[in-house]
Amino acid sequence: MKNTPTTPTIFIIAGEASGDLHGSQLMLELKKINPNINFVGHGGDKMISAGLGVLEHINKMSVLGFSEIIKHLPFLFGVMGKTLNKLEELRPDRIILIDYPGFNLRLAKNSSGLSIPITYFILPQLWAWKEKRIKIFQKYVDQSLSIFPFEQSWFESRGVPTNYIGHPFAEKIGPTLTKKEFYLKHNIKSEKRIVTILPGSRQQEVDLLWPVFYESAMKIKEKEDVEIVVGKFGGVQLHDQKNIIIEKDDVYAAMSYAQAAITASGTAALECAVLDTPEVVCYKLSFVSAFIAKRLNKAPFISMVNLIVNRKIVREFLQNEVRVDNIVEAVIPLLSHTNERKNMLLGFEEMRRSLGLPGVYKRAAESIMQKMSFG
Repeated sequence: MKNTPTTPTIFIIAGEASGDLHGSQLMLELKKINPNINFVGHGGDKMISAGLGVLEHINKMSVLGFSEIIKHLPFLFGVMGKTLNKLEELRPDRIILIDYPGFNLRLAKNSSGLSIPITYFILPQLWAWKEKRIKIFQKYVDQSLSIFPFEQSWFESRGVPTNYIGHPFAEKIGPTLTKKEFYLKHNIKSEKRIVTILPGSRQQEVDLLWPVFYESAMKIKEKEDVEIVVGKFGGVQLHDQKNIIIEKDDVYAAMSYAQAAITASGTAALECAVLDTPEVVCYKLSFVSAFIAKRLNKAPFISMVNLIVNRKIVREFLQNEVRVDNIVEAVIPLLSHTNERKNMLLGFEEMRRSLGLPGVYKRAAESIMQKMSFG
């Protein structure tokens, strides 16, 4: 049965933790405009709490790297088939895709016969990877909502009308706990400095980075009077856990109250910059995935912090550069009042000015509703 204007259905898809966060906030803003919207799709706990009727949880869908994707192809093909069947059954008023390009771009193409309009929120980084995928946007995507200012001109110069709405981190983000509460919670002495490790939200990512991150943290602890805190996302597993503190409930507190952070490239690295926490950013893939990525990646940096301002603000280590000596050498100067720390903080201020004004999810929701016949 076709949905009525007062009870629209939106099929929404996120495939990893950051998409789950952005998806949940977008859903809440859409519900403010029309409380009767029915949401179905793939997401995580935050989207489920916002009212998602979930088909597949992000814990199963989040895959890192090219060779890793090959191993998971049977599962992903199964999810694709289930998704297309559900779309044909529901005939939703709109599909909203959030990042996760490997799956979402294929879905946009595969679902074209159903004539369901598609919004893409958090655009895939085609300017860095697989530019030819722009053809899918040109043919199948009805609405493109960009969160980075440089993306709008890139997409529009290739024939894809794009609305820059600002970055979600222009909204106020921060910890639930005060610094005093956080220190008391973990029995940390008030004079102690903290080094926070953020090894990622996907188990494959954590498995590759954690051994080096842990050893680096132990070396730093030998040289400096610091506590090591790990911001742990979701259900990822850590092997060595001696002499470290685990924070999984308020990761923003682990970021905010750190003197410096060692982080995987991704959302957490950008969050540290927004929260004014100096950091070192690392990225590592399996050998096969790295071999392919090296030949496909056109971006000058791995960290979005550096990409936004188009210059190196934070130190980056990629693949074989992700070594204990490199990380320790980069982190130590960030723990005191050095030029390295001062210049990084100035760079963060410059980057934050590029993120736009607050109200991003509200603007995204209004743009989507304007596109819908019942909006």
